[in-house]
Amino acid sequence: MDWKIFLTVFATVFIAELGDKTQLATMLFASDKEVSKYLVFFAASAALIVASAIGVLAGSFLSAYINEKYLHYAAGLGFILIGAFTLYRA
Repeated sequence: MDWKIFLTVFATVFIAELGDKTQLATMLFASDKEVSKYLVFFAASAALIVASAIGVLAGSFLSAYINEKYLHYAAGLGFILIGAFTLYRA
C-alpha cells in the first residue's frame, strides 16, 4: 500500500469533513439521549463509505474519458467558484 497517497487522501477528506453539515447532523443525532451512539456512528460511517464509493466510481469513470490534467483543472476551478460564491453570499 502506498502510505503517502493514503495519508494524503485521509488528511484531505478529514479536514474537508470537519465542521461541515454532515458532522453537524451526526452531532445532532448523537445528542438524542434515546438513540444509541453506536447506531449513529455506524450509520454515519456507512453513509460516508457509500458516498466515497460513489466518488471513486465517478472518478474512475471520468478518468477513462477525460485527461487527468483537465480533471484537476475542473476540480480546482470548481473549488474556486464555490469559494467565490461563499464569499459573495457572506
